Amino acid sequence: MSDTITANCPECDATVTFAKAPLNGEVVRCGDCSVELEVTNADPIALEVAPEVEEDWGE
Repeated sequence: MSDTITANCPECDATVTFAKAPLNGEVVRCGDCSVELEVTNADPIALEVAPEVEEDWGE
């Protein structure tokens, strides 16, 4: 029997489900509002809206 792991989206409060224990820094997408979320703590699971990746135009 496999237990699913859940946490709430900080943006829309929807339930985000994980098939296995997430890792710190893992990025997932909310199924309801489609925002990208970063796992900031694995136990207990804490999610934050992932920071926008900025383009490096200086290359």
